[in-house]
Amino acid sequence: MVPKVLLLAAPLVLLAHARPAALELQKRILLDPICTRIDNATSSATSVHYPGDLRYDNDISHWASSSTQLAKCSVRPGTATDVGIILGIVGSTGTPFAVKGGGHASNPGFSSTPGVLIAMSRFSEVTYDAASQTAVVGAGLIWDDVYAALAPHNVNVVGGRVTGVGVAGFTLGGGYSWLTNQRGLTIDTVTAFELVKPSGEVVNVTQNSDPELFFGLKGGMNNFGVVTRFTLQTFPQGQVWGGLITYTFPHLPDVAAATANFAASVTDLKASIITTYNFLLGQPGVSQLLFYDGPSPPSGIFDDFLAIPHLTMDVSARDFLSLVKSSPANSTYGQRGIFNSVSLTQYTPTILDAILNETVFWGSHLSFDTGVFISYDVEPFLPSLFSHGAASSSAYPPARGTGLLPLNIYYAWSLELSDDKFHEAARQSAARIKDLAIAEGQDIVDAAVYPNYAIYDTPLVGLYGGNVPALQALKARVDPQNVMNLAGGFRL
Repeated sequence: MVPKVLLLAAPLVLLAHARPAALELQKRILLDPICTRIDNATSSATSVHYPGDLRYDNDISHWASSSTQLAKCSVRPGTATDVGIILGIVGSTGTPFAVKGGGHASNPGFSSTPGVLIAMSRFSEVTYDAASQTAVVGAGLIWDDVYAALAPHNVNVVGGRVTGVGVAGFTLGGGYSWLTNQRGLTIDTVTAFELVKPSGEVVNVTQNSDPELFFGLKGGMNNFGVVTRFTLQTFPQGQVWGGLITYTFPHLPDVAAATANFAASVTDLKASIITTYNFLLGQPGVSQLLFYDGPSPPSGIFDDFLAIPHLTMDVSARDFLSLVKSSPANSTYGQRGIFNSVSLTQYTPTILDAILNETVFWGSHLSFDTGVFISYDVEPFLPSLFSHGAASSSAYPPARGTGLLPLNIYYAWSLELSDDKFHEAARQSAARIKDLAIAEGQDIVDAAVYPNYAIYDTPLVGLYGGNVPALQALKARVDPQNVMNLAGGFRL
């Protein structure tokens, strides 16, 4: 371990050669008393980094540039105890902070800050226990890492569907997976959370140890402290089948028909799809992901998709990680971005037509305002997807009687000046699709929106429904000093 005093060496060297404005900024940051205090108070397992250090750059960076902010410093805690020390310092001084796991949050300020950025990258363990059929997974990982570590054991967990998604935010927000029809949401498979409370106390939260807090952490995001490790149920995993097909504009009616038919008629728990309508380079198209939890799907399930003339196809029997990595590479990395969502109960032909119309309309309009990518992810699941948890087992979903199918709206653009326009467009588009679904007869007036897709100003009742009072009471118990309100997110 490098002595902590040497961690300032790189920034200090840069100071000697910096221009005057940069010099003044560096001096101000290096002398920041909060960062210095954290550095002095934590153990040698933890390090503090400053602008001018590549480790700082890596810590603050996000795939969406609009989710990146210049922090006073970044801190890489190496122990849960050190996380508690950090929370104690930022809490007692009222210093804004953020916690970054995989860095996939699209909402500005949810995992970034102008204050102290806590980067969880050192929490990178994957420990499989065959006896309990569980895996302990660190909060700094992405799901690709977890799948790779578990593959030699021929087991898997219920995690992200595409490459590059972080474990922590995904799990704390709910977690829709390729395995959800069979196993539920990711939160339905968590058996324990290692949590650093805002007070600094490190606890292992289970259904037996603190049922209220266990409930709140399952969908309640970062309101109750910092989760450092998750204990997840594991399940046998062999080869799977599927991958990516891309279709061009002339074939989109056939894709819509195939998607509607799949959503309405396929009941095989092992089968799943994501149909993504994209507007790129002036044309709509579809990126189609197919999944079957086995080396070969029964005939008929995916035949409609395979019969449509395609631009590209990468579909085969493969290992699970290979399938996850077959998802489209993030061509918008470094652009600004936002998610928004609608929860539906059905993907009907009418709704799919509306989604295509929204793709074309906003793609055409926003391309004149630095829009580089407009995307709508259609995600059908079986109506029984919420049946894997008890009626009141988690903060999200607030009710489990009706399965909710998330629609993810994603816009990417280049210039900060266009932020408000794109955010408002995402709101308008979601509202239009919701209104159409209600007019069609879908009972979604008060349907909860998936927290991981919800835009930043979604009201709490829109995420947690009738659970809001209980969650607010829990927040008051666990965090009476409102330490976690110094971080971004959906605040209780």
